Amino acid sequence: MRQWRLINDPHTAGARNMAVDEAIMRAVGAGHQPPTLRVYGWMPPALSIGYGQRACEVDQDLLRAHGWDIVRRPTGGRAIMHIDELTYSIALPADHLLAYGGVVESYQAISRALLHMLENLGGAARADPMLNNAPKSLTPVCFDTPSHYEITVNAKKLIGSAQVRRAGGVLQHGSLPLTGDIARICDGLVYMDEAAREMARQQVRERAITLADAVGREIMWLQAAEALISAAAETFEIHLSAGVLSEQERQAADELEQKVYTTSEWTLRR
Repeated sequence: MRQWRLINDPHTAGARNMAVDEAIMRAVGAGHQPPTLRVYGWMPPALSIGYGQRACEVDQDLLRAHGWDIVRRPTGGRAIMHIDELTYSIALPADHLLAYGGVVESYQAISRALLHMLENLGGAARADPMLNNAPKSLTPVCFDTPSHYEITVNAKKLIGSAQVRRAGGVLQHGSLPLTGDIARICDGLVYMDEAAREMARQQVRERAITLADAVGREIMWLQAAEALISAAAETFEIHLSAGVLSEQERQAADELEQKVYTTSEWTLRR
């Protein structure tokens, strides 16, 4: 059995989550740590935007009113509302078999474990390639449109994932909404007026789904995490050993949190 590290983290702030993910990717890419699966949550809830997304699409006054954070991810894509969800990250060396062939191919390889998890939980999910002629979403919401090999149920997006390759490593992280109103993200974004906001809510509800709606019952965070861990071990034929951040990773995460992910220069750049 190939050895991976499992990090089961408590719910914590968005800037810390992104700093830890990047620190792990750097350590794995440098060969200091084995491939790592991390599962975690967010406290307080946070709206994350993609690496290249414009911060002006976010209504910061509304975020503050709701008590929600904002953070910019090191990965691309559009905005995600991290609330009532399970988040996973997988860090690999760039030459790992699951990273072979590029982003789309590794999406496909990693999606097998996500599908296996959902099968075990009772959901009939799919992971299809995005057609070249598929309509491109012009909205700021990630869950409006599936990308290559993202997970859908009844043609509605269930898991949104994104990937970055840097410093000899690969980081893929993804969001699995467990319950609640999938359209809450619209309460933290800028719209022309309230009618446009309500239209956006309806569009998100038509195109995305929570795990509770997908399987017909509420799945708690711990149950979803255990299902993902088990599915990853079986699908990738690996042994996951519980671990924690090394001191080097912890120091790197502290520096990234302070100098990157909590700064307005990073988060709010146009």
